Amino acid sequence: MVCRRIIALCLIQRVRFGLVINPIPAISTLLQPPIVRTGLVPHTSAPASSAHKPPSSRDIPPVTLTNITHVDPAEFKPYLSQVGALYEQLRRVKENEDDVSTIRRGNKADDYFEHPDEAHLRPGARPPFLTRRSSITSLSSISSLDAASIRKSSSSTSRRGPQGPPPLSTIPNVYFDADFHLENPRTFDVVSERSEVVRPPPGSTDDKGEKSAPNGSAAAPRKALATNAILQEKLSWYMDTIEMHLINSISTASTTFFTALGSLRELHSEASDSVERIKTLRKELAALDREIAQTGLDMIQKRRRRENIQQLNDAVLQLRHIVEAVKKCESLVDSGQVEEALNGIDSLELLIAGELREDDPAAVTTPALRAICLRDLRGATALQGVNDDLNSLRFRLGKAYESKFVNALLDDLRRHLEAVKQQEVLLRWSSSSMRARGGHSREPSVFPSYLASTDELKKTIRPYLVGLHRAQHIATATSAYREAVLREVRNIIRRPLPSSADDDNESMMSVSTTSGGRNLSSKEKSSILARNLRALDPKDAEDLLQSAYIGVTETLRRLTTQVKVLLDVASSLSADPLGDSGTKSPPIRSPLSSPKPERQQDGSIFEIQEEIHKAMDVANLLGQAVDIAQDKIVKVLKVRADQSTHLPLVWFLRYFTLNLYFANECEAISGRSGTSLKTLVNGHIKEFVQYHGDAEKQNLAQNMETDQWGAKDFTEKDAALLNEVVESSTRDAPSWSEGSNIWIEYSPEDEETADAAAQAKPETNGTSREKTRTAVVEGESFILPNSAILCLEGITHFLHLIKGIPSMTTDVATSLIAYLHLFNSRCTQLILGAGATRSAGLKNITTRHLALAAQALALIVTLIPHIREFVRRHAGSGAGVSNLMGEFDKVRRLFQEHQNSIFDKLVDIMGGRVAYHSKAIKAIDWDGDGAQSVHPYMEALVKETATLHRVLSKHVPESSVQMVMVPVFASYKEQLGKVFDAADPKTEAGRQSMRRDVEFFTTKLADLQGFGTTGEHLMSIVDGKTVEAPAQPSPSTPPATDASQPVEGEEDTANKGEPEKSDAKDSGQEGKSSPPPDETTNDK
Repeated sequence: MVCRRIIALCLIQRVRFGLVINPIPAISTLLQPPIVRTGLVPHTSAPASSAHKPPSSRDIPPVTLTNITHVDPAEFKPYLSQVGALYEQLRRVKENEDDVSTIRRGNKADDYFEHPDEAHLRPGARPPFLTRRSSITSLSSISSLDAASIRKSSSSTSRRGPQGPPPLSTIPNVYFDADFHLENPRTFDVVSERSEVVRPPPGSTDDKGEKSAPNGSAAAPRKALATNAILQEKLSWYMDTIEMHLINSISTASTTFFTALGSLRELHSEASDSVERIKTLRKELAALDREIAQTGLDMIQKRRRRENIQQLNDAVLQLRHIVEAVKKCESLVDSGQVEEALNGIDSLELLIAGELREDDPAAVTTPALRAICLRDLRGATALQGVNDDLNSLRFRLGKAYESKFVNALLDDLRRHLEAVKQQEVLLRWSSSSMRARGGHSREPSVFPSYLASTDELKKTIRPYLVGLHRAQHIATATSAYREAVLREVRNIIRRPLPSSADDDNESMMSVSTTSGGRNLSSKEKSSILARNLRALDPKDAEDLLQSAYIGVTETLRRLTTQVKVLLDVASSLSADPLGDSGTKSPPIRSPLSSPKPERQQDGSIFEIQEEIHKAMDVANLLGQAVDIAQDKIVKVLKVRADQSTHLPLVWFLRYFTLNLYFANECEAISGRSGTSLKTLVNGHIKEFVQYHGDAEKQNLAQNMETDQWGAKDFTEKDAALLNEVVESSTRDAPSWSEGSNIWIEYSPEDEETADAAAQAKPETNGTSREKTRTAVVEGESFILPNSAILCLEGITHFLHLIKGIPSMTTDVATSLIAYLHLFNSRCTQLILGAGATRSAGLKNITTRHLALAAQALALIVTLIPHIREFVRRHAGSGAGVSNLMGEFDKVRRLFQEHQNSIFDKLVDIMGGRVAYHSKAIKAIDWDGDGAQSVHPYMEALVKETATLHRVLSKHVPESSVQMVMVPVFASYKEQLGKVFDAADPKTEAGRQSMRRDVEFFTTKLADLQGFGTTGEHLMSIVDGKTVEAPAQPSPSTPPATDASQPVEGEEDTANKGEPEKSDAKDSGQEGKSSPPPDETTNDK
């Protein structure tokens, strides 16, 4: 590295700066002062005795500076390669020399080349070893180098005398720096010893600055680079020092180099002698080959030719027998002898492989074949057509076995569908559904029929499976069976559909359309089929769906059993050597088999099972079959969507349950959820819930408009419905599960007959009025009108629907709340709003009507907590459920407010009556009247009040009677008290007349609830009247105590005689509601 840098520095100094300086042979010849070796700046001016005048800046021509280019280190590689080779030889010589002086010189050289780093020429450090080179330079190059080294050595000796070359420490360390770059300004300044490239003219600013230092002292002037001959001499001296060290190293290694060169020449001569001897030996060996070896080789070749001809003859004979055997196998296949043809093909394949079958049922092996040597001809070109023929024959045989195999499995599926019982399947579906919901089956479990009769199936398909394996047709046959199963599933859906031909007399359950008559287009057939599907009644539609659903699921269940049987039969097959011979690949073995030979399964058995499993792909087949079936079913259900959503409640619950069980069974079989079917059925459920709610509300509204609002006999059926609603808070009624028991035949005719008998039974035992039964809830009796019983039936329908479809509890409960709102609003319109007088033809709204309406409302108020708890049990929990419970509470408060409104209406009516009678009281002339009996206003008021109390006591509970009568008597007390207080009788007779009215009022009504102190209050007002002293009575005047007797007789007669009529017009109140006095004749 130092050599490269010194050489580069010299070249840069002499060439790249454009400086042309003549080399100076010695320092003593120079005119400049001597070099100061201490490192100080040399003298800058000549002594006075010197006559030489140094050149000025004007005498030096200007120098054009050029950019310094970077020298590629690769340019020095040839030189370093030569030096490296010489150094390696030097090292070998130093290891072998015994001379002490030579060893000492060798040690010195080792100091320069010991460490392989870039600083091997640095002063004060031992130079590293150079890299060993394997190449050897030419002799001329070595000689030239040797001569150059001798010249260098002699010149160096003449200059320096007997001592060795100058040490490397005399060269500055900057040249040994690893980051040495001459283009670096600092490096250049150090190398040039701060010389100026261009000296500034005298008198310039730079020149003045050089003369004065910052501290005022005079600075040494800088020399110009172009005239600094001492610097150039230094650089030349550095280079000479490096060259001297290199020459010493090269001269030391020259002896070893020439020694090695001599050894190389000796090796060349020995190699030439060896080549000559090898040529002589080859000539002798060639003579031996011609005389001895060639003769024996000819004999061996002739013997081999004879053997080849014999083998060719045997192969031709073998080929002839193969062609004859192929023809024989073709004739057997054409004649239908499948088993014999398979045996012949197996023997033929062994013959092609060069083997003979010991037991040959097809008689392919002949004595002539046993006498020749057979060869393996499977790779022969002449038999390529034979292999194709054999494959064709195997394919034909495989097709024959495939047909038998597929038909046997399809027949097994059809026999299973014919033998299975629908009730058993539906019951099994119900049990599975209950287990999925965490319940327990009500019926004992039965062994599924699709798992039975497997032994007979094994016996049937075993020979077919063996034949398919020998014909190498198992995969194809299994794929054909897959397609057959999918076609069978489609046919199962089509089979129960009604006819698509326009023939009403034809059976609605035909399998295919009629072929006679005019050919119908597919669009016409679809239209006819859709029309016939819509025309099915609920029973026929349910039978159609049950047949299709059971057929599909049982087919797929039996299919899974068949696959297990196939794998079982395949595992029981013994290893068949004929099936694995011929042109087949080596059989694969199960990676799970035992390593022991006695426990390993045969490779062909595992191959059969693997082939069946891959070709059948049971999971995918079941998924495809379910998708096809559900796709067809969805189309049928879409056609009947309108009919399905308008089914009666029980029929729709059976429809929903059947579809639910079918979807669950399909998911259990295939693992697919059946989204399309579930989405469609869910849509039908939502439509039905809407339709059911609208139908129930419409039915309720129509029946309430025609209701006469009379007491209706509460039959046993009605009592059963009421008990179901009351008990629904803790348990579901068993009758509400009728829609879920689809395995039980449902006949609505029997139910209608039972209802008619239950309604007709009470009428046979006397009059219905005498036998009127009441509804009893929690010990409280309710006499109900027909509208209340109808509302009770509607409530049970909603609860029945919630029990059948728990997932729709929220929607059904919302519809039920709307149903109760309708009952409340219609009851308000018909009774309080007097709408029944227009819709039902009632003359007026009587107390009985109001009391029955209040009882109907009270019954619903009593049932709402039970209904609310039932809904909460089925709806679960959540924010929506909490809101729903709040809606039930709101409805209950509305019913209670309505009931209170009816009671307030009764109070208002009686208040109107007493106000009407108060006007009559004001018109009475108490003094001039002279009447000895009760006035008519009082008789009418007493009669109306007694009638009101009698009707209320009959229809409403005592607490409700109290709620009405207490305000009524309070109104009497207030209004009559004001009228009596305003009356001003002048005489005792007038006051006695008032007393008779009050005494009659007290006598007749004192025992009624709520009467209280009304009589005493009125009597105190009368007694407080101030009148004139009475005159002496005449003897003919009857006693006052007898005045009341005719009144009592009249009252009795009035109570037993013709009913008194009163309507809303007389009451002076809004509407036509008034107490019904006509109840006196019927309520004794």
